[in-house]
Amino acid sequence: MSDTALLVIDVQESFRHSTYWSDADLAPFVERLQTLIDGATARAIPVLQVFHTAEVGPFSLASGHVRTLSPIVIQPDAVFHKTKHSALVGTGLDTWLTQHGIRRLIVSGIRTEQCCETTTRHASDRGWAVDYVTEATLTFAMTHPGGQHFSPAEIKTRTELVLAGRFARIATVEAALAGAELASAA
Repeated sequence: MSDTALLVIDVQESFRHSTYWSDADLAPFVERLQTLIDGATARAIPVLQVFHTAEVGPFSLASGHVRTLSPIVIQPDAVFHKTKHSALVGTGLDTWLTQHGIRRLIVSGIRTEQCCETTTRHASDRGWAVDYVTEATLTFAMTHPGGQHFSPAEIKTRTELVLAGRFARIATVEAALAGAELASAA
């Protein structure tokens, strides 16, 4: 078994029911994420799916929206539910990773600058090597309290800036999968 795991964070229908949802970047995100999932599966890299949950609204289990975002196809090795930004808080994910000898994480999912970035920082601080695959993350436009508008591309650039070399290696889908192969061969 690989010592690398793929985290697919919050790739769920709940987001389609949020006021900020936009399909603008959905097609390239879906293509890159599906390529990453399929590549991990083909290389026997565990695929771990994480869902964000809340007590009410579209992220509540009762809503029926806490399920894989269509048209993503995934057969995860394990599924975790979280209520915090980091997938490593209160989910049992950290225990699973340790028990399975995972030393490197590949991070993907929704939202680039929130749960994906937070999980990356937390994982790095806890000792895991992290490949952050920005092209397999999705986010939405935001407006600063001062009025400045930030596009998804600008948010992704900022996330790469603050993570690169400090908390993660910024990687393409192909580089992350190749890195997992090299780590497993070592």
